[in-house]
Amino acid sequence: MILTIIILYLGLVLSLGILSHKFFRNTGEDYFVASRNINWFMLLMSLFGTNMTAFSILGASGEAYHRGIGVFALMASSSAIVVPCIFLFIGTRLWRLGKKFGYMTQVQYFRDRWESHGLGLLIFVVLVLLLIPYLLIGVMGGGDTLNKITQNTIPKWIGGLLICAVVLCYVTYSGMRGTAWVNTFQTLIFMILGAVTFVVILYRMGGFSTAISQVDSSLLMQSDHIKPLELLTYTCIPISVGMFPHIFSHFLTAKDVSTFKYPIILYPVCIAIVWIPSVLLGVLGNVDFPGLKGPEANSVLIQMIRHYAPGVLSGLLGAGVFAAIMSSLDSQSLSLGSMFTNDIVRPYLRNRGQEQMSEKQQVWIGRLFVVGIISITYIISLIATPSIFKLAIWSFTGFTGLFPVVVAALFWKGSTKYGVFSSVFSVIVLWLYYFLSYWKTPGYTVGGTGIMPVAVIIVVSSITLIIVSLLTKPPSSETVDKFINL
Repeated sequence: MILTIIILYLGLVLSLGILSHKFFRNTGEDYFVASRNINWFMLLMSLFGTNMTAFSILGASGEAYHRGIGVFALMASSSAIVVPCIFLFIGTRLWRLGKKFGYMTQVQYFRDRWESHGLGLLIFVVLVLLLIPYLLIGVMGGGDTLNKITQNTIPKWIGGLLICAVVLCYVTYSGMRGTAWVNTFQTLIFMILGAVTFVVILYRMGGFSTAISQVDSSLLMQSDHIKPLELLTYTCIPISVGMFPHIFSHFLTAKDVSTFKYPIILYPVCIAIVWIPSVLLGVLGNVDFPGLKGPEANSVLIQMIRHYAPGVLSGLLGAGVFAAIMSSLDSQSLSLGSMFTNDIVRPYLRNRGQEQMSEKQQVWIGRLFVVGIISITYIISLIATPSIFKLAIWSFTGFTGLFPVVVAALFWKGSTKYGVFSSVFSVIVLWLYYFLSYWKTPGYTVGGTGIMPVAVIIVVSSITLIIVSLLTKPPSSETVDKFINL
């Protein structure tokens, strides 16, 4: 029954994605940014749904299982403040630039802003490498969900394959419009079913007071598991939103700048609806499923669903988890297809003096790269085993380190390509050092101080960009005025 419900749900999602193709205009702009015609509600659902991947549903509950209720403060509370600010101060400006100059990717903008094709290529490579772990979160989360909710009847590789296949179909066929339609539907699904999950499980545990009284009190005290400096520096993590390629793509889909108004206002509400149940259910999982070690806790939410809501309801709630996962995977893969087409293939043809690709060719190049990148991600997911929460944090850390680049591009006339080059290289070196040395160390902080590596990386990245820019020549005044005085 559970498997039947999930398959029916996947079929519904696929049908919705295919239906949106009726409005497809067969142009590159329509395929990659939906002809810049998305309304405020779909923009809100797309931006929120794209951010709420398996990290927020499975990863947050798994981390809360080990570290308690303070996990909400680590990410959710800071995200509710930081992310809307990025939409307001970064997103609206990027939309104006994209609308005026026809941009469809970050790299196009950065390349023109600092008059450097080499810089554009470097940023492209770094963004792709950082986004692959983020893609892995969705594929691994899908496999783990189907495996646990069917009591190990369905192998993890089948769950991951199902998600990849469905996402590939509607993304390659319908592009950003299909992605926006499906994201809107799926975001509503996992928000509604998430609330239902929370209410049902609490009711069957005897009510909130009865359930929470059975939990180890240390899990209800933030100070017992999370150091103050760690809590403070974790606020840097949501800044990563400003450099996500898939978020940039969604910014560009807005119908006009006023479309950002309600997403900015309502985003914190959406955060609360999803994160509060995820974190509390992770903590309550210690009551019925004690002793889970490391990444095993990623499945605690699924185990609680299966235990307290068997049968049809369990299948529906499992579908809700799938919805959260796919609403990110589709946007991420499409953004990579857009970057490859617009940042690699088109400049390469232009440099060789060849004619520009037709609109149809742009669409097909994007489709082929989406197929390739999801296929590679799926293969990697078969052998990757790290914690979903930890994998996400390392991915976010890299994107956060790059955030000074977009700030400098939008607000600082004196920034130079050499400053940006040095900033990006500092992120690469520090990220590799911390990741290769400490990613297996539980709860690692710099020197045991509680300071997260992300804080060090963004400070060094910023200082490097400023110092080198002050010592080198900025782009031409025409270029600076073109972008800064928009």
